[in-house]
Amino acid sequence: MKDIVVGMGEALWDVLPDGKKIGGAPANFAYHVSQFGLNSCVVSAVGGDTLGKEIIDNLTSKGVNHHIAEVPYPTGTVQVEIDQAGIPQYEIKENVAWDNIPYTASLKALAENTRAVCFGSLAQRNIVSRETIHRFLDAMPKNDDNLVVFDVNLRQGFYSKEILCASMRRCNILKINDEELVAVSRMFGYPGIDLQDKCWILLGKYNLKMLILTCGINGSYVFTPGHVSYQPTPKVEVADTVGAGDSFTAAFIASILKGKSVAEAHTLAVQTSAFVCTKNGAMPILPAELTE
Repeated sequence: MKDIVVGMGEALWDVLPDGKKIGGAPANFAYHVSQFGLNSCVVSAVGGDTLGKEIIDNLTSKGVNHHIAEVPYPTGTVQVEIDQAGIPQYEIKENVAWDNIPYTASLKALAENTRAVCFGSLAQRNIVSRETIHRFLDAMPKNDDNLVVFDVNLRQGFYSKEILCASMRRCNILKINDEELVAVSRMFGYPGIDLQDKCWILLGKYNLKMLILTCGINGSYVFTPGHVSYQPTPKVEVADTVGAGDSFTAAFIASILKGKSVAEAHTLAVQTSAFVCTKNGAMPILPAELTE
């Protein structure tokens, strides 16, 4: 299997007011990539417990390939509270399985056949998974067409300037939202500059192919050297926004890998994330008019 698209990091249960749903940004990303007909894979770890078995069974039932190790730690859970605007608040349990993803010979072999990967800062809060992610990225083919996506995903203070800098140096596509951009630019020492200028600075400083900035109801931008694409956010009835950003990334990357322009990929990404917002949970089935 070649040209695999990997979501790497946390696989967990989002414990929502109406019950638990499988989640974690890498799992969400890989699931949605697979809906666009690409060969995707989730890389993570679970415990040898019922919740871990249920994650494996759930991904298998959804037809999502996975490379998930069983480790002697509990399977990850997140307590999710949804506010009146449908915005989730997270309480993420610590020292869990996905903090301890092992680097193995089979994972190295997967890396050598990976065309695109999406990883975040959350799964790097523990040194074990952080080093595994770095070794995976280092083992990928050195090819200008490969896409290495760093989806910042700041959560509960589980990040540092060092982790963010190292990740930005290793990626060629940065995905960040407006609140995260404010936090990052404050950390990096340029807080007073307008949002777009901050994006141009990061694009140049880290020699990125693209920088994706999402601004909630205020639209989204894709910066490439010398050009910016803007799309307004469609007005929809929001059920919840869990996983909407991951579906945006998946639709965008799938489109780029299929040879679409940045503008075409951006349009599809916006439409996809808007649809996901109208459904409960992070992994609804996308309609054919999007996936085709």
